[in-house]
Amino acid sequence: MKTISASRRAKPERITGIAHVFAAAGYSIGGLRRLWQETAFKHIVFALAASMVLLAIAGATFGDYCILFVLFFGLVAVEALNTAIECLVDHLTADWEEFARDAKDLGSLATMCLLIANAMFLVSVVIRYFILS
Repeated sequence: MKTISASRRAKPERITGIAHVFAAAGYSIGGLRRLWQETAFKHIVFALAASMVLLAIAGATFGDYCILFVLFFGLVAVEALNTAIECLVDHLTADWEEFARDAKDLGSLATMCLLIANAMFLVSVVIRYFILS
């Protein structure tokens, strides 16, 4: 485990009111910047673009696009949580630990479940528009 240095930073004051909304938006943008450093997230963004092209070729409905974006944002949220877990685990231990492996494996499983859900939706669109019609 890493040691805590003697020069710890003080916890910032709590922000309330409308300023909290802007602060939260800033934190979210910071999270997005951090997530952009992950190769997996870049692949997710590329997959969204490819999925949108597929839906356009298929002549998908507005509802299909809504489902795609709900699944995409769910995947982004889970990938963000997975990345947060990995950051925390990497901070807690420099060596191999069973808890670290388990935490990372579970985060990876959550991401894979959403990837499968996205793939199942896209396959259903392909079947509906290219095979059944």
